[in-house]
Amino acid sequence: MNEIVQRETQTKLTKNLLDMIILRLINQQPMHGYQIMTKIRRIFGVYFGPSAIYPLLAKLEEQGYINSKWNIPLLEKPCKIFTITNTGKTMIKYTENTLDIFCRTLKTFEKTTQNTPPPPTPLPITTPTTPVLTTTLSP
Repeated sequence: MNEIVQRETQTKLTKNLLDMIILRLINQQPMHGYQIMTKIRRIFGVYFGPSAIYPLLAKLEEQGYINSKWNIPLLEKPCKIFTITNTGKTMIKYTENTLDIFCRTLKTFEKTTQNTPPPPTPLPITTPTTPVLTTTLSP
């Protein structure tokens, strides 16, 4: 596969599954936003900046999938630490099961379409001709 197409596909999938990726990362250990950004870049090779990550973290928190707590160390910059909730863990399981079913369905579809002869050529669609009625109005 062309390397550019492969890269574009990886970026597209990562972007579309970003909320799921964030939940999985936070499920492994509590993290702050910058840690999440750097892990995503290191694991997937795709960069998502603060303007993508922080609004999504706020949305996940609003939906009840994660919680946050300010960590204010004495000598370091304060940061918000995100943790997963039970609802977030349930969402991970549900989404992973759905993706698994989806991928298995795609593989099954691929196998069945490889062994199936091509469909017959469809007949051309024709529309019946109907006479056009014209009327003239008399004054």
